[in-house]
Amino acid sequence: MRQFVLAVFLALPLLAQADATGDLDALIEEHWDWLMQQHPETRTSRGDHAANDRWTDMSLSAHFERDARRGEFLDRLAAIETDALSSDDRLSHRMLTRRLSEARRSHELGLHLMSMNMRSGPQHRHTILEYTPMESERDYRNWLSRLRCLPSLLQQYIEPLEEGITADRLQSREIMERVPAQLDKVITERPQDSPFYRPFQAVPDSIPAATAGELQEQANAVIANQVTPAYREFRDFLVSTYLPASREQPGVGSLSGGEEIYRFLAERYTTTDLTPEQIHETGKREVARILGEMEEVRKAVGFDGDLQAFNEFLRTDPQFYYDSPEALLEGYQAVSKRLDPELVKLFGKLPRMPYGVKPIPEETAPDTTTAYYMGPAANGTRAGYYYVNLYRPEVRPKYEMEVLSVHEAVPGHHLQIALAQELEGLPEFRRASRVTAFVEGWGLYSERLGYQMGLYQDPYSRYGQLTYDMWRAVRLVVDTGIHYFGWSRQEAIDYFKTNAGKTEADIINEIDRYIGWPGQALAYKIGQLKILELRASAEQALGEDFDIRAFHDELLGAGAIPLDALEARMNAWIARQG
Repeated sequence: MRQFVLAVFLALPLLAQADATGDLDALIEEHWDWLMQQHPETRTSRGDHAANDRWTDMSLSAHFERDARRGEFLDRLAAIETDALSSDDRLSHRMLTRRLSEARRSHELGLHLMSMNMRSGPQHRHTILEYTPMESERDYRNWLSRLRCLPSLLQQYIEPLEEGITADRLQSREIMERVPAQLDKVITERPQDSPFYRPFQAVPDSIPAATAGELQEQANAVIANQVTPAYREFRDFLVSTYLPASREQPGVGSLSGGEEIYRFLAERYTTTDLTPEQIHETGKREVARILGEMEEVRKAVGFDGDLQAFNEFLRTDPQFYYDSPEALLEGYQAVSKRLDPELVKLFGKLPRMPYGVKPIPEETAPDTTTAYYMGPAANGTRAGYYYVNLYRPEVRPKYEMEVLSVHEAVPGHHLQIALAQELEGLPEFRRASRVTAFVEGWGLYSERLGYQMGLYQDPYSRYGQLTYDMWRAVRLVVDTGIHYFGWSRQEAIDYFKTNAGKTEADIINEIDRYIGWPGQALAYKIGQLKILELRASAEQALGEDFDIRAFHDELLGAGAIPLDALEARMNAWIARQG
C-alpha cells in the first residue's frame, strides 16, 4: 500500500505537467488558427492560399471583436499552472501573454485608429501580388473576388480614420500629404493601366484562351466600375476630411496622452524597460563613438576637408553611383553571390531555403526605404526575397551595397528568419515570431560580421558599414526627439544629415517613416547592443574555448524572442560550456 501511495505521489507532478502542457498546446494552436482566420493576407504570404479571396476586416467592430477575443485568450493563459511547464513552454507562455497584452494595450490607447500612413494602407494593397500565385483559373477568380471586396475594405478603413478625428488619434499631416499621390497610381483612366490588372496582362497558357478572355473582361469591369470609383471616393475623403484634421506636429507626443503612448511603444519595440530619456542618451553616445571611427576613414583616404564635406563628397560624386537601374540591380546580385560561401566560418547550421534578389515595385519605390526582405513561405513553396530600391540609382551609393546585403540577406534577415521557420519542436507562432528587437537587432549585428566574411576591404565600403551603424544610432536620437521631446521634422532631418552620410532622399524617407511608425526604429540599435553585450560576455567567460559558430547557433536556436529571454538563454549556454 505504501508503495502504491508513493507511486501516486511521485506521479502527481508528471500528471500536472502533462495537463498544463496539453492545455497550453491546445490554446496556442487555437490562437494561431484564429489569428490566421483573422488575417487572410498573412496566410497568403505563408503559402496558405485557402483565403486568397478575401481581406482582413478593418472595420471598427472587427477591431473591438478581436480585442475582446484577445482578452479571452489571456484569461485562459492566466489559468495555466506555469510552474508545471518545461522551460521552453514557459517561454512560449510568456511570449504569447506578452503579445496579447501589448495588442490589448495598443487598442486601449487607440492606436488602431491611426494604423494608416504613407507606407501602410489601402494604397498598397496591390503589392500582395508579389506573393500571390497567379497560375490557375482558381487563382485568377480568387483575385477577382479580392478586387470585388476592395470597395467595402476602403469603407472599413474610413471608419477608424473618422473615429481617430474624434478621439485625437491622428497621423501627422506631413506624412499623410504623401498618400494622395500614392492613391493616384491606382486610380487610372484605363483599367489595363491599374496595378490591380497586372496579372491579367499575361494569363498563363495553361488557362484556355476563352476562359482567359472572360477573366480579362471581368477584371476590366470590376476595376472600371468598382475599384477605381471606390479609390476616388477614398481619396476624396482623405483630402477633404482627414488631411485638414490631421495633426500638424510630427510627434505622437502632441496627441492627448501622447507621452504615455510613446513610452508604451518604446517598451513594446525594444522589449526592455528603457525610458525614452535613456534611449535618447544611448543614441547620442553611439553617435559620438561612430563619428570617431568615421574620422579615421576620412583621414585614411586622404580627404582634405571635415566630415561634413566628406559626406557631401560621397553624396554627390558620380564615381559612387550606377547610372541605370539595371546596372544597380546587377551590382546587388553580384554582392549577394559573394556572401553565401563565407557563412560556414560563422555558423554551424544554415537554412535549407534559398533567397533571391528582386527590385522593389516601381509604384512603391519612391516612398519606401533602400531595401527590405520578404520571408519565404512557411510551407516551402516560395523562397525568401531581398528587395532592392532601383528608383533614382544616382542616390543609391555603391559603398552601401555590401552592408545592406549583409543586413537584408545573409547572415542577416534571410538566414535568421529561414532558420526560425525550419526549427523543430516549436509552435508555429514561435517559428513565425518577428520580435522586432531580435530580428532587426540581429540584422544590425550581422553588418559587423561582414568583416569576418572578408567584406569592407575598400575604405569606402568600411565607411558604408559605419554609415549604416550611424543610421541606426541616429534613429535613437531622432525618434525620441520627434515623438517625446517635440522636435520638428526639419530638426530631425538636419540632425540626420549632419551625422550620417546618407543621401537626402533616403534621409527624408527615413524621417517620414519614423513619424508614421513611432518607436519601431528604436529596436535596431537596442537589439544590436544587447547581442554585442552577450557576445562580449561569452568571449570573456569562455576565453580560448569560445566558438563563434556555436554561439550563433545557440543565439538563433529559439527563434526571435524578447531580449530579456535571449539574455537568460545565452547566460545559461555560457554556464553549460564551463
